[in-house]
Amino acid sequence: MSRHLRSFRLVCDPHRAGAVEDWLAAEGFACEPEPFHPLCRRLTAEPRPLGESQAARFGYLYIQDRSSMLPPLALAPVEGASVLDMCAAPGSKTGFLAQLAGPRGFVLGNEPTRDRLPTLRQNLRRLNLAQAATCAHPGEELPLPDGTWDFIQLDPPCSGWGTEEKNPGVRAIWTPEKTGQLARLQRALLRRAARLLAPGGRLLYSTCTTNPDENEAQALWTAERLDLAPLPLAPFPGFAFEPPRPGGEGTLRTDMAAGSGQGFFLALFGKPADAAPPDDAATRPAPAALPGRRLDPRRLRCPDDPAPAWENLPPGEVWDFGGQAFFLPEKGLSLPPALRWQGFALGKCSGDRFLPAPRCRILLPAWRGGEGLNLEDPAELAALLSGRSLDAPPGCGLYFRGLPLGRLRRTGRRAVWADR
Repeated sequence: MSRHLRSFRLVCDPHRAGAVEDWLAAEGFACEPEPFHPLCRRLTAEPRPLGESQAARFGYLYIQDRSSMLPPLALAPVEGASVLDMCAAPGSKTGFLAQLAGPRGFVLGNEPTRDRLPTLRQNLRRLNLAQAATCAHPGEELPLPDGTWDFIQLDPPCSGWGTEEKNPGVRAIWTPEKTGQLARLQRALLRRAARLLAPGGRLLYSTCTTNPDENEAQALWTAERLDLAPLPLAPFPGFAFEPPRPGGEGTLRTDMAAGSGQGFFLALFGKPADAAPPDDAATRPAPAALPGRRLDPRRLRCPDDPAPAWENLPPGEVWDFGGQAFFLPEKGLSLPPALRWQGFALGKCSGDRFLPAPRCRILLPAWRGGEGLNLEDPAELAALLSGRSLDAPPGCGLYFRGLPLGRLRRTGRRAVWADR
């Protein structure tokens, strides 16, 4: 199998996967399923960059190296789980975790580097994953109560030697003499992750490097020094893996020479179910008093039709922060005051007036005919996206073959697409 095949995952309910694939096919793209998850695909025809496809523009797919899809699958959060992603940007794994945890789950994506935080948030919003929230704290100092997370993903800063084909200069930047500082940071993050993990919980450690000091050596150190037990990982179908190296029994290392994707290392750990509770279990701080105004969606007036489909949101609350409406997942409302975090942006509000963001498709009702614009031809949608107006029936909802896309701006009988 060629290592140059582009891979991506569909970001939709499984029953809509065929509709998204048909959409791609209508634009000339062809793909085939990956064997390791029903929503993962690899391209077989790419007439232009996949990121320029309409499905990508509206967040129905996310381009991702196939090896990068493995950490969330190895962690395997159950439906409805609470998941912590300690080093999250740009959000490829965070978004996949949110899909796996489902609408009733909760994923907190922490990005220590603040200039990468906007990319993380932008990606999660484009994908309309309202069950994901974000924060920006040093991962080794995350102000969260110990022993409270059942699933933790740690994909820390690493030397990135496994991405050498994509980034040819990476070994010149991270020479073996310089990787010691990365290894020290990784161990500090592992220590914090071990404390945050709940009894019976699972921690997935992964890197995109081939450096044993950041891989097998860290897995062995974790098993020997932290209150965590190694959990063996079964190989994933469709990949070739290298034989285990000393200290790496039960871990996985993709075989780059066999064309399985980028070089990735994965190690899974579990905290014993009978582990002692953390020392601060009885003195955990009360949830923060939020610096905003809680909104009652039933009392909000939306000037455009259709009315927001609030029932599409997962369990949680809608809040006004300085004129911006955010959805806060229910499980995030118990986060401690020391943690500054942000939910999912829904749109603008003023008093009881609410204006949904154009790309907030989660608030569009299912297409049943009638109001709104349901396009069938990609050329019509391309014309709309290029700035042309189209004749449209009443209503501001925009759909493509029944897939909700966003909200239009109307002027009389004409409608235009405007991102802002």
